[in-house]
Amino acid sequence: MSNYKEIVTKAVIGKGKKSFTSTKEQVVENKPTTILGCWVINHNFKGNRVGDSIVINGSYDVNIWYSYDNDTKTEVYKDTNTYQETVKVRKREDIENENEEIIIRSLKQPTCSKVDIKDNKVIYTIEKELGIELVGDAKVKIAVDEDEEPWDEIVEDEDIDKKIDEEVEENYIDEETI
Repeated sequence: MSNYKEIVTKAVIGKGKKSFTSTKEQVVENKPTTILGCWVINHNFKGNRVGDSIVINGSYDVNIWYSYDNDTKTEVYKDTNTYQETVKVRKREDIENENEEIIIRSLKQPTCSKVDIKDNKVIYTIEKELGIELVGDAKVKIAVDEDEEPWDEIVEDEDIDKKIDEEVEENYIDEETI
């Protein structure tokens, strides 16, 4: 028969991922003729627990390069988008943690999946995927072999210290050879 020991450690107690899609319509200064490119940069985010859900607040910058005046001139439209996403993360029910840590990762950086021109407007769609982990204390039980030898008790030995002091030769280094 085995005995058990409990170990308390940090572990992932909840995990999930979710994809998000958002579409935005913006009026630009010059009537666009052609979209030449779209970049999404400077993605920042942070999450907090609110009840049973994780609320993620973030932002990113969108740069849309377009031509106008019958493709004779170009310009870059810059826009900073902020977002607030709410995600419900399932966690193990038998673990109660008050001091859990929330780790959020961008599994797919925000990217522009579609850009259209309609009159004087640029309509663009951004896709992103976020992964969330809840880390907290968890107890793990492990089996311990009963046949394991007990620890040896360490006893201080004063005789060893005396013996070392007696064996030290004070005139070991000859001063004439220095």
